[in-house]
Amino acid sequence: MIILNGGSSSGKSGIVRCLQDVLPDPWPAFGVDSFVDALPARLQASDTGITFAPDGGVNVGADFMALQAAWAEGVVAMARAGARIIVDDVFLGGAASQQRWLKALGGLSVLWVGVRCAGAVAAGREVARGDRIRGMAASQADLVHEGVHYDLEVDTTHTESLECARTIAAHVDKS
Repeated sequence: MIILNGGSSSGKSGIVRCLQDVLPDPWPAFGVDSFVDALPARLQASDTGITFAPDGGVNVGADFMALQAAWAEGVVAMARAGARIIVDDVFLGGAASQQRWLKALGGLSVLWVGVRCAGAVAAGREVARGDRIRGMAASQADLVHEGVHYDLEVDTTHTESLECARTIAAHVDKS
């Protein structure tokens, strides 16, 4: 497995698409955005689910956390069954988020990748995308990395997704 962690608009999705192209074997990708989109509507604006503040803050409740844990277990089950998996996540809880993945992984081999991007650059991408609440990218740029340990870090501030993907793929080949 490869788990990429980075803030909103840091470039994770672009890296994932490029990774899928440069890695020799098929690597399905699963992202937290798709997980959030799959939630019932009542959990997408609920204190027990997930809420997005006007300033870009994100809050998650107990139902969200329980379903997210089940989602992670399902993704890990596919990896245990032999699939090579890429995960695109946002560790809102920093080190605690990584610990939740470690619990689900139960010793499964993972390449942990931090995807960094300067807050101002991510904020500019956020505006250009038009599908995010302003402020989310800047608030998450450093927060998601607090206390998280990586095997590799890439920075998309000035580096294109394809180059980042090639760097990650080189580490996959070595493992």
